Amino acid sequence: MSTSFENYQKRKLISSYFSVVLSIALVLFLLGILGLLVLNTKKMADRSKEQITISIFLKENAKEIEIEQLQKTLTLADYAKSALYVSKEEAAKKHSEAIGEDFVDYLGYNPLKNSIDVNLKADFVTEEKVTEIANTLAEKSYVDEVSYDKILVGMVAKSVEKIGFWILTASAIFTLIAVLLINSSIRLSIYSKRFVIKTMQMVGATKTFIRKPFIWQNIKLGMLGALLALIAIAGVLYYVNTNFQDLGLLDEPYIIISLLVGVFVLGILISLTSTYFATQRFLNLRTDELYY
Repeated sequence: MSTSFENYQKRKLISSYFSVVLSIALVLFLLGILGLLVLNTKKMADRSKEQITISIFLKENAKEIEIEQLQKTLTLADYAKSALYVSKEEAAKKHSEAIGEDFVDYLGYNPLKNSIDVNLKADFVTEEKVTEIANTLAEKSYVDEVSYDKILVGMVAKSVEKIGFWILTASAIFTLIAVLLINSSIRLSIYSKRFVIKTMQMVGATKTFIRKPFIWQNIKLGMLGALLALIAIAGVLYYVNTNFQDLGLLDEPYIIISLLVGVFVLGILISLTSTYFATQRFLNLRTDELYY
């Protein structure tokens, strides 16, 4: 009979520990994935911005040395990510491929102009900065026209701002939910031992002495849950990086390492804090309040 009861208690204890570890692992996993999204939001936004092109169309009488000098100046400019010279013959060929027919033969001449296509760095893709850059380039005597999609520049800037705001808001809310869920799981596991806590207190054990084994036990559970979460996050990272290499998730490994360390530390801190306050609550209860 005694052995049967002890086995039942052991199964109950293991079930309680498993529940805590699983809840910590799931919550930290979701929090880690959200962290990856937050950290890569700027990278994805920057890539979208850097797809925007400013086309500088050159006059027919523009000298070759002027064109080369302009391209070199643009390549070295703080705002330029790349500067590519496109001859009017190359532009005509690309346009013909796009529309499916040779429009030069139809017209009898090539109406396109030589140009330099400039892709800006993400930090300079705002309506004000792009307009300023375009106006400065248009002032050059051998430049015929500077063209870019003004509507697209405005839309991208506003969209990135909105997305960033909502992702940060969602991150804050989810972090709060994660803390509450882990705290709830740990409190439930300690609730089942409230009589043990009170008994130890009644025989003269100090609060620090009583709290210590509970804190250490739940820190170990938090570490185990965090490790499981890290393994799952690493699996997701491997899958995404293998199948969507253009995202460049592993281009900056120090960011990924910082995130993984942060998830691990967060698992420990939440476990420690939740255990401390949960045990403190039961230590402060009167004996008759333990039954409610």
